[in-house]
Amino acid sequence: MTIRVLLVDDDPLVRSGLRLMLGAADDVEIVGEAADGAEVPALVERHAPHVVLMDIRMPGMDGLAATERLRAGSAPPEVLVLTTFNADDHVLRALRAGAAGFLLKDTPPGRIVEAVRRVAAGDPVLSPAVTQRLIAHVTGATRETGQARRRLDVLGGREREVAVAIGQGKSNAEIAAALYMSVPTVKTHVSRILAKLDLNNRVQIALLAHDARLAEGE
Repeated sequence: MTIRVLLVDDDPLVRSGLRLMLGAADDVEIVGEAADGAEVPALVERHAPHVVLMDIRMPGMDGLAATERLRAGSAPPEVLVLTTFNADDHVLRALRAGAAGFLLKDTPPGRIVEAVRRVAAGDPVLSPAVTQRLIAHVTGATRETGQARRRLDVLGGREREVAVAIGQGKSNAEIAAALYMSVPTVKTHVSRILAKLDLNNRVQIALLAHDARLAEGE
């Protein structure tokens, strides 16, 4: 499958670099570009990308608002956010809105291509160590632990274990090994968790597990 990618960044040099980098991959096609988040919905409708590579800080509609708008629609594309660590709070908002992950702008080219492939395949791009650092930095003093735990009360025992493992950054294969179940069974549990909690990807499960402080073993 050719992965259709929409580039969204107000800096033409950044877009040019990403276009050259991703265009060199045989399985990636750049189907459009935008310099403002307000342009994104129309381009998504026109080109039906699988992945939107989204900058956060742009004039007009920023990447956060554009991500929220996209992910609220039906059958939205995956969103991969471009950021720097000085925008931690923005990254958290984007992930809560349904972004599939984030990349630092100085990420090596090969890893950016691989991240696009992973996101297109439904695998979020979040390093466990970086994710824990990010969430601890942003939400340490403000997380609503009780509310998050009450939301998770709707889960069955195995579903809860899977949710905690997702919060710890484990892949489906790692969860299967740790909980002594098959990968298809893990996938079934993930689907049920998403449905019960009204979430749209496993990144949001991870954030909820962190809010409940379960991923830390508390």
